[in-house]
Amino acid sequence: MRKSELTFTALLVPLDFLMILTAGLAAWFLRTSDWISQLRPVLFYLNLPFERYLILAIFIALFLLIIFALVGLYQIRPMRRAVEDFFKIAIAVSAGIMVLVFYIFVRREWFDSRFLILAGWFLIIIFVTFGRYLFGKIQAYLIKKYQFFIHRVLVIGKDDISRKIIQSFKKEPALGFLVIDNLTEPDLDQIKKRVGKDSVEEIILADPDWPKETIIDLVDFCEENHLGFRFVPNLFQTLTSNTFVEAVGGVPLVELKRTALDGWGKIVKRLIDIIVSLSGLAILSPFFALIALMIKIDSQGPVFVKLKRMSQGHEFDLYKFRSMIKDAEDLKKDLLRYNERKDGPLFKMKDDPRVTKSGHFLRKYRLDEFPQLANVLKADMSLIGPRPHQPDEVSQYARHHKKVLAIKPGMSGMAQVSGSSDLSFEDEVKFDTYYIENWSLFLDFKIFLKTLKILWRDRSAV
Repeated sequence: MRKSELTFTALLVPLDFLMILTAGLAAWFLRTSDWISQLRPVLFYLNLPFERYLILAIFIALFLLIIFALVGLYQIRPMRRAVEDFFKIAIAVSAGIMVLVFYIFVRREWFDSRFLILAGWFLIIIFVTFGRYLFGKIQAYLIKKYQFFIHRVLVIGKDDISRKIIQSFKKEPALGFLVIDNLTEPDLDQIKKRVGKDSVEEIILADPDWPKETIIDLVDFCEENHLGFRFVPNLFQTLTSNTFVEAVGGVPLVELKRTALDGWGKIVKRLIDIIVSLSGLAILSPFFALIALMIKIDSQGPVFVKLKRMSQGHEFDLYKFRSMIKDAEDLKKDLLRYNERKDGPLFKMKDDPRVTKSGHFLRKYRLDEFPQLANVLKADMSLIGPRPHQPDEVSQYARHHKKVLAIKPGMSGMAQVSGSSDLSFEDEVKFDTYYIENWSLFLDFKIFLKTLKILWRDRSAV
């Protein structure tokens, strides 16, 4: 799923909330205006002063957002039709107002103003519809004019199907696709060259009759290079596919997904990452100062180290408190013969001579890893995910090992709470692959609780 779809859909939530609240305030000021109050005096001030009305309007707006979600107004889609949205908004607002009226009838404690209810119902529908319409125009303008969150695709195929897809992308820029090229009969080497040259992010196979073996090679190439892959299915695939089929220009497109982490789940996971990492950095900052002092007293070198790690095909700097002597990485090659992990490319040494006295303490209580909260805040990492992988290790991975690079690495993860250093490399890959394919917020919560248990009881970290 493209970043543009996730971003613009997520922005609809605060937009709708603002429009609902604005409509509610507009109804209030309209009812209390001079020209209406002269016709019908305002009688509800004592029972409903403005301050209380504002609080009620906020709660009603939040309640309507829930109804909006239930009727499908926050489904993640590349394009939204104004007419379709209007009818869904009208149904959702009408249902919400009916619930509100029923509540007032049962409790008989709010206020006596039919005008506010009717005006609020009408204005919310108008304001939300207009807000979404304007937002859609802004979205299309940003994509067309500035290629904002544009998705660079390579289309493979030579028949009318390819042309229909390309024409639809050009005709509807709000879809967010930029066609880099249309390759008619390429081999895999040609595709690889074009992808590397033009920073392609996704490949669309528009020829449903490509040889099976070539498609498998193409899918493997996309997985290894973290490229999106969509294909036009034949009739049998369309009838038997369990995945979501999206129509573009009347042509069905099936997206091949590498992970269950997508859509609103991805948005919620990121929100949790931001909230927890910000809170953690704020709460732990005084302890960070004490740790920094301990490190500086114990040995020469910086307080923090930046280690190269891989995330979804890209390198980033992972932050940790320094637990080793200065320039420890340069000495690693002299210690490779002592590596205790013989089944894979990882390096593990229990009594590593490079670890300082303060480093042993930090590692024992896993305090050296807490600066990674900054990586989580920067979106390099997540709180929960596969282990962060070193570039030199990744270069030695077999094809099935690279599955663990499909999502952001985490400060903790399924492999870390299932044996960590006691696991073989293959078992670690199996645990992380399971997590990637079966992700859920509940699974994240279980791993988080297990992590807290390990932090409290386990002192085996090296």
